[in-house]
Amino acid sequence: MMTRRYPIGIQTFSNIVRENFLYVDKTDLVWQLAHVAKYIFMSRPRRFGKSLLTSTLESYFKGERELFEGLKIMPLEQEWTEYPVIHLDLSTAKGRDTAEELRQSLLFLLGDAQQEYGRDEQEETPGQCLTGIIKRAYEQTGRQVVVLVDEYDAPLLEVLHENETLAAKRKVMQEFYQPLKANERMIKFCFITGITKFSQLSIFSTINNLMNVTMQPRFSAICGITEEEVKSAFKDDIAQMAENYECTPEEMFQKIKLRYDGYHFAGVSADIYNPFSLLSAFAEGELKDYWFATGTPTFLIRQMQHFRTDITSMDVIEAPSESFDVPTEAMTTALPLLYQSGYLTIKGYDRESLTYTLSIPNQEVRIGFTKGLLPTYVGLDSGNVQVSFALKFWRTLKKDDIELAMQEMQTYMASIPYVEGFKQKLEEAATKEGFYEYTLYLIFSMLNVYVKTQVKCTGGRTDMVVWMPDTTYVFEMKVNGTAQEALEQIDSKSYALPYRQEGKKVVKVGVRFDAETRTPQEWVVARPV
Repeated sequence: MMTRRYPIGIQTFSNIVRENFLYVDKTDLVWQLAHVAKYIFMSRPRRFGKSLLTSTLESYFKGERELFEGLKIMPLEQEWTEYPVIHLDLSTAKGRDTAEELRQSLLFLLGDAQQEYGRDEQEETPGQCLTGIIKRAYEQTGRQVVVLVDEYDAPLLEVLHENETLAAKRKVMQEFYQPLKANERMIKFCFITGITKFSQLSIFSTINNLMNVTMQPRFSAICGITEEEVKSAFKDDIAQMAENYECTPEEMFQKIKLRYDGYHFAGVSADIYNPFSLLSAFAEGELKDYWFATGTPTFLIRQMQHFRTDITSMDVIEAPSESFDVPTEAMTTALPLLYQSGYLTIKGYDRESLTYTLSIPNQEVRIGFTKGLLPTYVGLDSGNVQVSFALKFWRTLKKDDIELAMQEMQTYMASIPYVEGFKQKLEEAATKEGFYEYTLYLIFSMLNVYVKTQVKCTGGRTDMVVWMPDTTYVFEMKVNGTAQEALEQIDSKSYALPYRQEGKKVVKVGVRFDAETRTPQEWVVARPV
């Protein structure tokens, strides 16, 4: 049997087809997208197939019928008209320090199209050059022009809070995009994609009819791989991986689902798997955090720091629909960017209140994200968070030995080094107890222990709740106080009351942390009578 070829890192549709790489057929949705409007914008997280989608549109509008033989688009398309296509990838314009460097980068980007359609020496700015290309392509071919812009926001993300630089670069980009509306009669189709949504007023100021299909249910599965596609297209891959992991195919599927599933890009959406991680896992035969191996974007960490994002609230966030439509430069929280970047996803939708419930998509994101946040939020080097501690802590809790579990935590936290800036992190925390909540939340989340902090209840907020198969542990932490006072607070404010209805034992734990040693120094346990 021929070994399957997985298109990891290959973003060109024609290469995938001609070189016999695996392709999950999305061409029916591509056809629908090409006919829904003239100007379209779509946002998706990085490595979710935006570039492949753009490339597929390019092949379609170039009339490359032979590439689509046997695919879902064939019964839908009858004409296969060839149009001139201008395909621009703005990821090549990243990392430019000044507006002038950005301008020169855009001029270079237009070079290939100018070689094909010519250039007028009077065209000096990126916008003038793009205008000239569109006009000459239209005149030379006698057909309207298709413009595809991939990663349109790449030149701006790195300077979100550098107001002067952002304003200067935005002015360059605005002039660059102006021809897309000014030459509307010569344009057949325009597709723009990226991670974020900058205001149409500031970037696409003249494209006032740009349709945003990002959260439309009919296009929710156009990027990524649905659960149905996983089960059908990767049945043999799952069986092979099951042999490696010495489990059944059904058990292997559940492991894959837990790791890479969970994305939803509309209120009504199929389950979407991360395509980059899924393909990488099948190619290597192992479940790893492939998406995070490419790095957590620095712009996202900066945004979370800028808005002082409460990372412990990310398990469940309720947000009105208008929260998603906030322009990037007008955000007052990091929530829109966390969703657009794929670190939060839709888990529920209430049609009556038009409210979405957001959460971290899956195990890969939770582990990788919290690992990247450890040094940023608590000054802890993630390399020193050892799985051995989690296993010991987990096993002792599973045996209902909370005293031994706390001893393990005390020993472990005394051994881990905090990176430079720890004292400042401690001082920056809203409360000293809050700092330890962050620390424990990040450690346990990274190790995939189900934990929540600052859990709302009628009496206030519980510091930390840890769920085990048979027992729920309710923690209250003190720095300036005693463990007994912490335990009494659990009782006086009825923190444990909501968990008695779960049918498990509820164990209450009061803990006193020592700010000097950074470890739990005293704890008191109350078990159900």
